[in-house]
Amino acid sequence: MEFNILKKRFDISRKTDDFLDKVSESGILFNLGMDAYLKGNIESFTKKIQDIKKIEHEGDSLRRALEEQLYTQSLIPESRGDVLALLENMDGLLDRFKGALWRFEIERPDIYPELHDDIRELAVCVVESVEAMVRSARAFFKDITSVADHLHKVSHWETQSDKVSTRIQKHIFTKSELPLSYRMQLRDFIRHVDKIADRAEDVADKLRIYVIKRSL
Repeated sequence: MEFNILKKRFDISRKTDDFLDKVSESGILFNLGMDAYLKGNIESFTKKIQDIKKIEHEGDSLRRALEEQLYTQSLIPESRGDVLALLENMDGLLDRFKGALWRFEIERPDIYPELHDDIRELAVCVVESVEAMVRSARAFFKDITSVADHLHKVSHWETQSDKVSTRIQKHIFTKSELPLSYRMQLRDFIRHVDKIADRAEDVADKLRIYVIKRSL
């Protein structure tokens, strides 16, 4: 079995690394954006949205260039479908980070201070789940035998994200003095963030199948 499916294809290997860097950077910006929002630093929060929008545009351009190159140069035909699907799914994770920040920008929920630390913890879990997925994807392209070393971490962080999300939601609904509409809005925001980790685990499940196919 060939361990490096992009062996001797230096240009496409470099573009793939650059693309995965964008996904990783989007997680960093999401974390910084959430922290800025909770601190009430709207100027910094707005800047992070602008930055992540730029990252998304660059990521889309790299993904399209990779797709075109894979087709026009008839590269790795035996794995091309899986590679294209993986690129699309990773791009989707970047989009979800951007979408979550935009939702905060549009609705501007008033998050009471008791929740701040838990929401920061949730953001960390979500970002770590995607970062583990980025490492798994890099391994798929460079050394498929090491993919499993990273995939289990995606599941770990997704589980942690679920636990924190559940804890926050339970806490929200103990606040019977708050309007139900407000509690439901906060719950929806928490679920929206938590779903990023759920999506990362979905991508990890697909990658497991790609690895099995490569090993046959």
